[in-house]
Amino acid sequence: MSKAIKALLSLVTALFLTVALSPTAFADNHGDDDPGTIVDIAVGNDDFSILVSALQRAELVETLQGDGPFTVFAPTNEAFADLLEALDITAEELLAQPDLANVLLYHVVAGEVFAENLEDGMEAETVNGEMVTFDLSGDPMVNDSNIIQTDIEASNGVIHVIDSVLVPSNFTLQDVEMEEEEVPQTGIESNTLILVGLMATAGAFVFIFTKKPVQVKK
Repeated sequence: MSKAIKALLSLVTALFLTVALSPTAFADNHGDDDPGTIVDIAVGNDDFSILVSALQRAELVETLQGDGPFTVFAPTNEAFADLLEALDITAEELLAQPDLANVLLYHVVAGEVFAENLEDGMEAETVNGEMVTFDLSGDPMVNDSNIIQTDIEASNGVIHVIDSVLVPSNFTLQDVEMEEEEVPQTGIESNTLILVGLMATAGAFVFIFTKKPVQVKK
C-alpha cells in the first residue's frame, strides 16, 4: 500500500473517530465569567478535537474535569497528524495504544504554571511521573515542542498550546489488534462538535500531504 493511500486511510479513520468519540462543551451551562473546565475549553476549540477524542478514549475526561488545578500542554490536531506520520500508524491505532493514558498524562502538571512562572532550564514533574524541561533561550519550548499559545485560563487550571505531541521516554509503540470501537461513557452530551471534527480532519488531511515528516524523540 502506498504511503499516500495509507495517509488517506489514516485521516478517514480520524474522521470517523472524531465523529464517534468527540464529547461536547457545556457552553450553555457557563456564565460569561466562567471559562469552564480544561475539558470544556478543549471541546470548544476545533484545534483540540483529536486531543479530546484521545482523552475520552483513555478515560481521562473526568480527571481533567476535577478540581485540580492542572497545567495542560495541549497538542493541536496538526501535532497529532505529525505524530501519526512519524510513527507510521493510523489514528485508530494510536487511540488503541495501551500506553495512551501514560502519554496524555505526560502533558499534565499538577498545579497552575503560568508563562510568567517559567524559567530557562526549569524542570517540572508531570502527572505520569516523568519530567519536562523548558527552554526559553529563544521561542519558548517544552522539551522539543514549541509553546505557541500560553495562559488559556480554565476554572480548574491553565492550558498552554504546543505544536507537537510530548512522548515520554517510557512509551513503547505496540502492535494492537483492532476491534470495533465503543464510545466511552463520560457523561458529556453530544452536540455540533461533529461538524467541527469534520472540518478539523479536513485540515489535518491537507497538512499531512504538505508537511515534511518529523522525527519523534523518545
